[in-house]
Amino acid sequence: MKRRYFIQKTAASSTLLTLGGLSLSSFTTEEVRKVTILHTNDVHSHIDPFPATDPKNPNQGGVARRAAIIEQIRKEEANVLLLDAGDIFQGTPYFNYYGGELEMKLMSMMKYDLATIGNHDFDNGVEGLLAQMPHANFEFVNANYNFMNTVLYTHVEPYKIFNKGGIKIGVFGLGIELQGLVDKKLYRETKYNDPIEIAQDMSRILKEEKKCDIVICLSHLGFNYKNDPDKVSDINVARKTKNIDLIIGGHTHTFLDKPVIEKNIDGNEVLVNQVGCYGINMGRIDFYLDSKNNVTSGGKKIII
Repeated sequence: MKRRYFIQKTAASSTLLTLGGLSLSSFTTEEVRKVTILHTNDVHSHIDPFPATDPKNPNQGGVARRAAIIEQIRKEEANVLLLDAGDIFQGTPYFNYYGGELEMKLMSMMKYDLATIGNHDFDNGVEGLLAQMPHANFEFVNANYNFMNTVLYTHVEPYKIFNKGGIKIGVFGLGIELQGLVDKKLYRETKYNDPIEIAQDMSRILKEEKKCDIVICLSHLGFNYKNDPDKVSDINVARKTKNIDLIIGGHTHTFLDKPVIEKNIDGNEVLVNQVGCYGINMGRIDFYLDSKNNVTSGGKKIII
């Protein structure tokens, strides 16, 4: 199957979404460092591609195609970070039969760097999630769930810092309110803390204390809720915080062709992206840093 790169209005691959009022032309006389962020969300145990007879997504998706695209991008780019925004589990018989083991092993083979936890990742309980973690050669982050009185305590960190080609990238995780969405017996004594307050604290730590060049929020809050605009969402996190450069989202299965740009409380630009569900798409964000660590970025959606 020929891999297809879908570019919104042919501009997403060349248009740069500027952070801090810079354009790529600012870097023409300087050495530019680049890091590529690849991301998925709400794959929901879809291992195989959709059948040719599927009315919406014929022949699309599938782990094998995603792996081939990731491998090709890693050959082309020196600094690649691969992230997932949760709901890895639940949606096909693979999960019902293997309990998440296959998903974890395949993501490990694709060399995912980090993931956050979605509400469906609790579908076999905190014990079921913990049982699958040894099959994952990557870590999980979440900053607003307090797992102290559960078996997941010490197995999920609030954030992780990566160094790619001298670019310091801090990634923290946020999860949706579980009460009323997930059976209490599945998430046990997991305590939910306000995502916006936690995001403000995490982004301050990563940007100001840890001196990260780029701060990423890996979120399973949902992109936006038009019928309930005050509900915590990626858009509200972007608008009500500072120090975050990119929010990679999940939960609402929102198909974006390229990142949305929001202004934070300081008036600086924040990229917000989500690529639907079921492994049909993968997001790509390229960050460029000059010698003064000024950041410019561009993004697009890759159809698998």
